[in-house]
Amino acid sequence: MSRKAVPYVNDLVASRDFKYYIFDWDDNILHMPTRIRLDRRGEDGVWRPVEVSTATFAVVRTDTENYRPPAGGWQEAFMDFSDESARANFLDDTIAALERVQHGETAGPSYEALKKTLREGRIFAIVTARGHSPETIEKAVRVFIRYALDEREREEMMSNLRGYRKWFDKAETFGTDAEELDRYLSLCRYSAVTFKDFKDRMAADPIYQEKLATATTASRPELAKEFAIRDFVEHVYHTLRRCGSATRPVSIGFSDDDPGNVKAVSDYIRRELSKRFEGIKFVVYDTSDPTLAKGRKVCVSGQLNLPGF
Repeated sequence: MSRKAVPYVNDLVASRDFKYYIFDWDDNILHMPTRIRLDRRGEDGVWRPVEVSTATFAVVRTDTENYRPPAGGWQEAFMDFSDESARANFLDDTIAALERVQHGETAGPSYEALKKTLREGRIFAIVTARGHSPETIEKAVRVFIRYALDEREREEMMSNLRGYRKWFDKAETFGTDAEELDRYLSLCRYSAVTFKDFKDRMAADPIYQEKLATATTASRPELAKEFAIRDFVEHVYHTLRRCGSATRPVSIGFSDDDPGNVKAVSDYIRRELSKRFEGIKFVVYDTSDPTLAKGRKVCVSGQLNLPGF
């Protein structure tokens, strides 16, 4: 009878720096096939329905003379970006995007950063303008792990996860790989800012009640990303505090391909988060320029310059 292999535990994680990440999804991690429904004015002046990619939408969304939402408004335009769509499926679209990467198409600029985050077992957040439930987004991350990480990389991830469990939780025994992965992914955050439960939670927050009362329609998505980012930063802070590690330097990186979001988040960090969490270094990556493989790095606050950031 063969002996069961003892799972490898990477004790070296105890000496690592504390780096955590917040990722936008579309055109930042993956170029998704999901399409936005619009009306476009033809040369004859007639409005006709079209479907555009998220990358195209980023270019034409301010061209109100030639593009507009369909009769059902913006909710109809982004119908396929929610769990309610009968036509599109986030998991199917994620698989399709990953398969295209496997066949040589270019991934999003933060694709490799997410892979590294997973391999190293670091806590992260997905913050997207989509309308999916956290459970749906977590399932998409599991799909990403299955397609983007090879067997060796998944083994590396599991050894690091067991190392963190031993360090933070003083664990001496471990569950199956599936159980340890479940625990890790439950520590991460998944925020789709147009999902109803997310919007209700934001509307119930006293600070954001006041902000939403004076916000324009155009600024509401940026406010929602602020709220999601604040939630993740608080989650990281309290997690480290429970583990007795709140005094160590912490860095949090945020990446997004929308320059408007990048500016709004950078301003928010400077204005509020950096003052509330003085010990945290915040780094923002603007991934809107396709000629820059990893985006443009902006150190928003903090003096610590950790390797890899």
